[in-house]
Amino acid sequence: MKTGFDNEKYLRTQSEHIRQRIEQFDHKLYLEFGGKLFDDYHASRVLPGFSPDSKLRMLKQLSSQAELIIVISAKDIEKNKIRGDLGITYDSDVLRLIGSFHEHGLYVGSVAITQYSGQDSALLFRRRLENMGIRVYLHYHIPGYPSNIPLIVSEDGFGKNEYIQTSRPLVIVTAPGPGSGKMATCLSQLYHEHKRGIHAGYAKFETFPIWNIPLKHPVNLAYEAATADLNDINMIDPFHLEAYGETTVNYNRDVEIFPVLNTIFEKIYGKSPYQSPTDMGVNMAGNCICDDEACREASCQEILRRYYASLNSLLKGNCSETETQKLELLMNQAGITTADRKVVAAALVRAEQTGAPAAALELPDGRMITGKTSSLLGASAALLLNALKALAGQPHELDIISPESIEPIQKLKVNYLKSKNPRLHTDEVLIALSASAAASQDARLALEQLSALEGCQAHTSVMLSDVDIKIFKKLGVQLTCEAVYEIGRRYHGFC
Repeated sequence: MKTGFDNEKYLRTQSEHIRQRIEQFDHKLYLEFGGKLFDDYHASRVLPGFSPDSKLRMLKQLSSQAELIIVISAKDIEKNKIRGDLGITYDSDVLRLIGSFHEHGLYVGSVAITQYSGQDSALLFRRRLENMGIRVYLHYHIPGYPSNIPLIVSEDGFGKNEYIQTSRPLVIVTAPGPGSGKMATCLSQLYHEHKRGIHAGYAKFETFPIWNIPLKHPVNLAYEAATADLNDINMIDPFHLEAYGETTVNYNRDVEIFPVLNTIFEKIYGKSPYQSPTDMGVNMAGNCICDDEACREASCQEILRRYYASLNSLLKGNCSETETQKLELLMNQAGITTADRKVVAAALVRAEQTGAPAAALELPDGRMITGKTSSLLGASAALLLNALKALAGQPHELDIISPESIEPIQKLKVNYLKSKNPRLHTDEVLIALSASAAASQDARLALEQLSALEGCQAHTSVMLSDVDIKIFKKLGVQLTCEAVYEIGRRYHGFC
């Protein structure tokens, strides 16, 4: 629960560093923005004190100098590619991003459709955007990209792409997800700017891995855990080590592509402005860690959460054993085991004592709260009530929701909604608590403690339904579950 990251320092130093990078070129910088601009909860979990909207706040400090290009691949439009975290298609997410940026006072100059090779769906999307008053540019598929450099850096390569008109010194290039063509868009623009006599620059903003902390620091290992499905690997930047004799951290894809990028820079400029992938980055997060031990502990917990999530996915058939094995390797490198997650033992002991599913949560002050399964409540719902009572200083035996108020909800579930499970889920118990708060001071006091659950660690002895998982997520509780189906449920998720 300790703060390990100075967020205000980050906002100041990061925006100033980007301004300095703009000045290194002809006051024109294309900044490829990796990761999430909105709601970066991974960063906030491994760097306690990092605000999920830090990147957005930092960009707002640069709003008078910045404009955004949103990039989407024609191939992704064609196949209706879905953002897994939001459950919407990439083209729908482009519209969402435009609206979100506008709401925060950021200027979206245009949309670039990349890897275009005649897809009708891409043209339909272009027309839709243009009807909304948004400028759209086509960038074409280049055979042999990125290795066929003579073709790429020619009038038949980047030269075929439509030049994106920009008006501000900082151009943020972002996208709904990976593989959209952000880097190619930046490089194409450098080619066209150079033809127009403008010595524009390129830089890359990636929060992780953090380049100026050790390779095997838990913060960097947690990034590998987060990308275990992509098989990304952190590594020492060999180009930076050779050029400066300084050890820095990057990841395999940037290191592998750097020789190609360097050659493209040389073809465009005559000389590359960078000696290494690390040189291209502008991330200042490592300079803003104020409590290394707090960040190490938070990152170790993140690795363990990723491990349990992979075990759950493996049981459901949604991931491979290779992914789980990689996470086990990362745990070994971090020197941790499941015993380092205290809520695990507490939940399992409670489940053994009761002979039924149980749950545990660690409060901010270190107290361990448990919940058991009963005829009225599921274990996770009981856990929430017990935690709220503890935070409110109320006795455990106090009934802040009367059984009489629970019974009508159970009747609705079983008799009318055809549910086989009469016990209340977390969402239902919170609704019952809210209703009780209108007439009960005890219920009202307990309800007021909900915000104190944010950042708490929790574990359950069985996998939960999607409903319960979403409630914990909305409350900011950092949850893990044993990879075990609840007895009596043949298909997980049915209630």
